[in-house]
Amino acid sequence: MSSLSDRLREVVNGPAKAGYHRNDVVARANPPDLENLLDGRWYGHCFIVERRTPASATYGRATVGELAERLRASAHEAPLVCGGASAKPPFVFFDLETTGLSGGAGTQAFLVGVGWFEDDGAFTTRQYLLARYSDERPMLIAVAEELGRAGALVSFNGKSFDAPVLETRYLFHRLEWTASQQPHIDVLHPARRFWKEDDCSLVALEHQILGAWREDDVPGSEIPERYFRFVRSGDASPLSGVLEHNRRDLLSLAGLTSRLLETVAGGPDHAENAREALVLGHVYARARLDDRAIPAFERAVTLAATSASRRAAFVSEDALHALAVAYRRARRFDEAAGCWTALIDSGCSSGVEHDAIEALAIHHEHRRRDLQSARLFAKQNVVRARKGAQHRLDRIERKLAGGGGRLLL
Repeated sequence: MSSLSDRLREVVNGPAKAGYHRNDVVARANPPDLENLLDGRWYGHCFIVERRTPASATYGRATVGELAERLRASAHEAPLVCGGASAKPPFVFFDLETTGLSGGAGTQAFLVGVGWFEDDGAFTTRQYLLARYSDERPMLIAVAEELGRAGALVSFNGKSFDAPVLETRYLFHRLEWTASQQPHIDVLHPARRFWKEDDCSLVALEHQILGAWREDDVPGSEIPERYFRFVRSGDASPLSGVLEHNRRDLLSLAGLTSRLLETVAGGPDHAENAREALVLGHVYARARLDDRAIPAFERAVTLAATSASRRAAFVSEDALHALAVAYRRARRFDEAAGCWTALIDSGCSSGVEHDAIEALAIHHEHRRRDLQSARLFAKQNVVRARKGAQHRLDRIERKLAGGGGRLLL
């Protein structure tokens, strides 16, 4: 069993992978070689690589400038995908390359990449490389200044991984992690809802949504070993592909953010399929924007009805249920009842059917004053042992016994 001092040393220094010891970081590296191989520059104790992709450059089915313009035009919708936070330009995209995927004190960010669109539509990336372990603190200070100018931070799974990894390193150096106070758009979660369920990697999404391909890309699983090779040998050539991978991640992230906010701003007519229209309706509904949610759900129902996909029935059920709730919230009770009835007629899942029957019992009892119909629906949920159904049925029976009968408003 290892001693306490050994355990503490492992927490501070991280596991010694493939002969890696943090105090050895690039002890043998020649700074000019680093500059030549990676085309970067030393700024004090920070090694930084900066690139600028012109607005005219093609990226997938669009140019970089077109992505920038779409993001600028739809930036006002950012709070809807940021939990209502006051997200606004400038958007600063960030992505890490780390020594592992486990997180915690043993995981170190050796490359912090940030990117942003310039006023002329170009896309600039600035990458902070940890070339010497002794430079981690100044690197983190510089990164904090970079992120601090953002009106909103944008990442891909950054809330679950990138931000916690950075926060751990800031705490280790007794530095304040101020980014936790900034609006943060994590594109992974809305992207998964809009476009993917199985493979929701950034590479898969950039191909499917943006039409972009990567050639000679470094697999993510190889990236830590390439850094360890650099650490052992001082040869920075294995890192060239890592930096390019990180740059592509940043550009893909920017492109997906542009596409996401453009969809939210464009409304139901901008949705390309029933699923997009449905998710768009949920985005509006969470913000209580029923005047925008209802048309989105209506379009989802229409598109699902004409779709031949295997998921069309599930989308249709979800859309009808959400539309019924939105109608009810907008006090369009008869239209809501029509949705509930359509759900029952479609043979929906048992949970949704229970909700529909209960909603129709309430509608006929309190809105239509049709106690006979209300009793029929209440009885159905009593048979299904629905909680509260017997209480509702008893109340309706008492009203009928008192001569309530049928009175339509």
